[in-house]
Amino acid sequence: MIAEHQRIIDRRHDFSRTIYDWRHYLSVLQRKPGALRNGAPFAEFPEGFKRLQSALLKRPGGDREMVEILALVLHHDEQAVLTAVEMALDAGVASKQHVLNLLGRLVELPPPAPIDAPQALVLKIEPLANVTRYDGLREVRDAA
Repeated sequence: MIAEHQRIIDRRHDFSRTIYDWRHYLSVLQRKPGALRNGAPFAEFPEGFKRLQSALLKRPGGDREMVEILALVLHHDEQAVLTAVEMALDAGVASKQHVLNLLGRLVELPPPAPIDAPQALVLKIEPLANVTRYDGLREVRDAA
């Protein structure tokens, strides 16, 4: 599936209404991040993204940083990215690095299950630590 649009059924036949999906414009934004400031599709962001956008666009390079955060939606679940953005805003740290850190914690994979080794791989004789060999090597070096 490339794109999915909600069908608009309007009996008034008002064709001036345009529906945008901001996700469809992410590739354009990556080339032209300035379009984020006045682009019509980006007026329909979720509330967390709007708050982040207003915080980031106040500083130099903020539009590029906002685009990089939005591009995370291409690789992660949108709700997880939005949750990470809201957590960053609640912490008062509106930055890409903080959002990435929080997103990494949210989507962290569970630890791998322990591996049960077959009996053929179990050591029959456990190796013993030989610290006297180390001491012998150290004495030779000290003598030189």
